[in-house]
Amino acid sequence: MIKIVLMLSFVFLIVGCNSNSSPSFSHTLFQTVELKDAILVQKGKNKQYCIQCGMDLVKFYKTSHLAQKDSVIYQYCSLHCLEEHLGKGVTLKNPKVVDIASLKFISVAQAFYVVGSKKRGTMSKTSKYAFKTKEDAKRFQSQYGGKIMDFNSAREKAQEDFKYYKR
Repeated sequence: MIKIVLMLSFVFLIVGCNSNSSPSFSHTLFQTVELKDAILVQKGKNKQYCIQCGMDLVKFYKTSHLAQKDSVIYQYCSLHCLEEHLGKGVTLKNPKVVDIASLKFISVAQAFYVVGSKKRGTMSKTSKYAFKTKEDAKRFQSQYGGKIMDFNSAREKAQEDFKYYKR
């Protein structure tokens, strides 16, 4: 009898371990998009990674920013990393941010940021998501909370990340 129970246990163990029944974890971050939907502007083998921290720009695309220094365009995973680069004394021009609604880059001057929503932030406890229209920002805000701000106010919030450690 014991041999039969052991044999059945072994069979069930083998059948239960086949490759078709492996558990799948499909949790995707809110910031993540498909590679085909991401606009990557940097050149070279590391074009998919934040110039400051090395994080994957596709995985954190919805918080992505870019700016230009001379003829080089840098792409950042977040406003935090853009602010960190600026904090090193670098002068950047033509900063842009991803509009959540269209997934296209827009000028930070025309963006409406929702700061401090329930959606997780990138490189910061305080989330910062941008929208081209105030209506889109209000829709997001009504669902996830947060405060609507312009770029300069959102940037001030990003600067708070650096209060407690040296750059």
